[in-house]
Amino acid sequence: MPKVIAKILESHVLWFIARILILIVFVSSGLTKVFNYESSLAEMRAAGLHPDWFFNIASAFVLIAGSLLVFLNRLLWLGAGALAVFLFLTIVVVHTFWSYTGLEAKIAMFWAIEHLSVIGGLIAVAISGHFRDLHFTAKKQKS
Repeated sequence: MPKVIAKILESHVLWFIARILILIVFVSSGLTKVFNYESSLAEMRAAGLHPDWFFNIASAFVLIAGSLLVFLNRLLWLGAGALAVFLFLTIVVVHTFWSYTGLEAKIAMFWAIEHLSVIGGLIAVAISGHFRDLHFTAKKQKS
């Protein structure tokens, strides 16, 4: 790998940008659940989640708290894991493409595939965070 590419990949700025980009979907969804509460309750009811207020608050908490952990690079593995589990559960509970037919099944499958891709991104962030910690700890010890 060229040194310039390695330097860019090791940069704290790029690491910050990567974490921001993966979190946009979670932060926007979490804030929507807080600030557009009635609409979010209707979303929970439409998904068959009762009591709607509990699932809305729990979802907002996981989305915002998990995002904060990743953003702050503290217990990043836990934040990324919580967000990944949240996405997986939305596939199992909400985007149940196997229980639909036609266009509904296709749309639900597209959402499920998108969620799986983001889960992969979260796993990559957790792995990257782990190896960055190891790398920079080793660098400090050499100094």
